[in-house]
Amino acid sequence: MSNANTRILAIANQKGGVGKTTTSINLGTALAAVGRKVLVIDFDAQGNASTGLGITRPERQLTTYDVIVHDEFLGDAVLNTLVPRLDIVPGDENLAGVETELSNDPHRSYRLRNALRSYVEQAASRGKTEYDYILIDCPPSLSALTINAMTASDSLLVPLQCEFLALEGLSQLLKTVELVRSGLNPDLDIQGVVLTMYDRRNNLSDQVADEVRSVLGTKVYNTVIPRNVRLSEAPSFGKPALLYDYRCPGSEAYIRLASEMLQRERALRG
Repeated sequence: MSNANTRILAIANQKGGVGKTTTSINLGTALAAVGRKVLVIDFDAQGNASTGLGITRPERQLTTYDVIVHDEFLGDAVLNTLVPRLDIVPGDENLAGVETELSNDPHRSYRLRNALRSYVEQAASRGKTEYDYILIDCPPSLSALTINAMTASDSLLVPLQCEFLALEGLSQLLKTVELVRSGLNPDLDIQGVVLTMYDRRNNLSDQVADEVRSVLGTKVYNTVIPRNVRLSEAPSFGKPALLYDYRCPGSEAYIRLASEMLQRERALRG
């Protein structure tokens, strides 16, 4: 959907607790740290990406809910964060009602795509700096919100927890991707799968990693995100882990992931 200068990635997995929001926040921060301009779209009713980037509830005057249900201009909902070059469109609990409120809209799956397109076009007409990356933090379900995110995106980034039956949930997600490709967004591709909550002391982590790589091959990033207390603590301080403790293993892993992602994209562009 995006123009050549903006890459839109949906960060999705219908399972909860696999590291979607942690990845959205810290990958966005790592990309901003190397000079990219990044927008995070908080598309989850829990609003954890907003909290984790220091956006308080009173600051969320306009949210992604207002954008896709009430057609508010997306640019009016953009807020700056503590991180230079990293902005956010916050989310809130009202997103939980989107499925019902848009049920009679035949174009409901295109609401976010249209909002982003309008924003990008208007910014370009004003000569404003465009975002290099727009990261959509999806809810833990294959709901109307996730379908909207996939329809709006160029690619899908899948955080996958190193746990038993990890691939079982992934197969359901990949079926949804095929449905979106066939009817809503034929250009959607899999950017990659990033293994999260990796514990090198646990043989199961290695077994899962090997199994995922045997099935998905080069779609799986070399970088793995370790199980790390500092990653879990950082959101309660309203900071990405890279600001909270940039030397912790989790922060270092996200810096490597951003670097690997940029290298892969350069290779794809030839």
